[in-house]
Amino acid sequence: MTLQIIGAGFGRTGTLSLKAALEELGFNKCYHMVELLQHPEQVSYWEAAHHQQPVDWASLFQGYQAIVDFPGNIYYPQLMQAYPQAKVILTTRDPDSWYESTKATVYQAGPTPLQKLLMLFQLPFSARSRQIGRIFRLADQVWQSGFQGKFADKAYAIQVFQQHIEQVKQIVPADRLLIYQVKEGWEPLCRFLERPIPDMPFPHLNDRASFGEFSKQLIQGN
Repeated sequence: MTLQIIGAGFGRTGTLSLKAALEELGFNKCYHMVELLQHPEQVSYWEAAHHQQPVDWASLFQGYQAIVDFPGNIYYPQLMQAYPQAKVILTTRDPDSWYESTKATVYQAGPTPLQKLLMLFQLPFSARSRQIGRIFRLADQVWQSGFQGKFADKAYAIQVFQQHIEQVKQIVPADRLLIYQVKEGWEPLCRFLERPIPDMPFPHLNDRASFGEFSKQLIQGN
């Protein structure tokens, strides 16, 4: 089993819905930020990628056929080199709605002050708490680097979002790339992946209203 699909789209572009769709199409399993938070011992792989060190991708992705969302979307060029036959899906959405959704969810994500206090108390006794802390430090480093600490500047954040899209278009060969909005549903996705369209509605997961409780459960390990 090897990685067949690499998601290059930013979070809040329907990545969790895409994960569910890909798994429905038979690409089992699909790696996503939820996987990392459920298996925080994997953070060392992503720390190595962040520091441009060799990564044993085969060990990390054992049992996976696809990856979407953070952190894979940041390191898609490295993944393309490791998996030269994999196709790339760039999820997008209207820039203004992406910004408002991201500002209300991902930008506010992370442990609450109480959760941070509990995690701090658990650090000497819990390897998982230490690993979760490393995940959020890594995410913060990548976030600050990507947006230069200026995400609150809407125009600047949208510029970064659009630059990422253009970069992906330049790096990924056109015959290997699908530029996709999840609102388009099954048809373009199945055509690109050469899979029959399932007899079921396209999944729509992790809307803004559910994000807070979803993140809380992941942090707590539920």
